[in-house]
Amino acid sequence: MVLAMVRDVIIVGAGIAGLTAALYTSRQKMSTLVISADLGGQLLIAPEIQNYPGFLSISGFDLIKKIEEQAKTYGTEIIFDQVTGIEKRDNHFIIKTISGSYEALSVILAFGKTPREMGVPGEQEFKGRGVSYCVICDAPLYRGKKVALVSWGHHGAENAALLKDYADKVYWIFPSDKPAIEEDILAEALSKGNVELLPRTVPRIVKGDKKVTNFVVKNKDTGELKELEVDGVFVEIGYITKTEFLRGFINLNDEGEIIIDDLCRTNQEGIFAAGDVTNMPYKQAIIAAGQGSIAALSAYNYVMRLKGKKHIVKADWKHIKGIKKEKSDKGLFLKI
Repeated sequence: MVLAMVRDVIIVGAGIAGLTAALYTSRQKMSTLVISADLGGQLLIAPEIQNYPGFLSISGFDLIKKIEEQAKTYGTEIIFDQVTGIEKRDNHFIIKTISGSYEALSVILAFGKTPREMGVPGEQEFKGRGVSYCVICDAPLYRGKKVALVSWGHHGAENAALLKDYADKVYWIFPSDKPAIEEDILAEALSKGNVELLPRTVPRIVKGDKKVTNFVVKNKDTGELKELEVDGVFVEIGYITKTEFLRGFINLNDEGEIIIDDLCRTNQEGIFAAGDVTNMPYKQAIIAAGQGSIAALSAYNYVMRLKGKKHIVKADWKHIKGIKKEKSDKGLFLKI
């Protein structure tokens, strides 16, 4: 079912490229919808970033939350869903997701790498109905409930520490003897007493009715199956490039990356791309953010032409409140 509202732009992905694009399109007063399976993408794996301009040191989580807040300030709408396909109808694009379809005049593909799945029975069936790939997005929905977390390392510890403050019970599942973190970090995750470690354990089956009710896991050493009564399963096990649903519609290179030009345009007029999902060889947060702004301005200019307007934007600062252009005998300058 296609929703009636036609947005100016739909951005697929809520990592740094997608949210930067949303910030720029929203500031240009474009109706902007961001659709993403998670918030932050690979940036959430980074406990500390020291090479992002303006910050001596900042965590990936804190950086992405700041950009999310900025984008929402200007009217960006964000929904958490998984995009399964895109098609073009006349001058409009239909974005298909697990829960429905959305329509827009332009599209920015900025989903970077997609969350890695467990690959077990029931996972696909219960996506969005108890299976989540984003702890910081969905943890508040499980207040007072029982959940399972499939994750490890520093990122896994952050997830467990966050979930413990919402859920009554957290089963933390990982395949090794230990979750591969320092003892002090592990102690923080276990500080509330409601996180149970299940080492050398792997996922087997997600069960449920309308929503998840049980999660079957297997001990790697004994082969013993254990069925956990849970309301949700959080999967945080890394990311992969997942662009096959675009093949034949958008030009991809041999690595499955989206091919773009210097204005972040794809081979499909009206569809743009930015960030790690593109064929830009340098996978850096600052480059992804820069590409997000380029894609946004390109999308804005495309939509303006589509609407028959001649207004073309090249410099976003022209719309900042409190800044005026003044002329003098020395030329044009800005006065704040």
